[in-house]
Amino acid sequence: MTDRVRAHVFVSGRVQGVYYRATTRDTAREAGVDGWVRNLDDGRVEAVFEGPEGDVRDMVAWCETGSKAADVDDVDAEYVEPEGEDGFEVRW
Repeated sequence: MTDRVRAHVFVSGRVQGVYYRATTRDTAREAGVDGWVRNLDDGRVEAVFEGPEGDVRDMVAWCETGSKAADVDDVDAEYVEPEGEDGFEVRW
């Protein structure tokens, strides 16, 4: 699986209560990217994307805008070794 990459992402701004997680899930599934997304207690959203490098980078770029109602201030992404995510889910 050397062609796969993993991005661990933190998104800040108005990203909770605006369908950010659901839209992220739907967009990632459409792109064929694996991973998960969840809200954090500090108001940020955390996500992990795994898949082909171009698709993962596209998802990280997508996070800059997110759902239509979101107002993203910052996206912090770290690229690390893939861990074998399979499918994409919203975590609680």
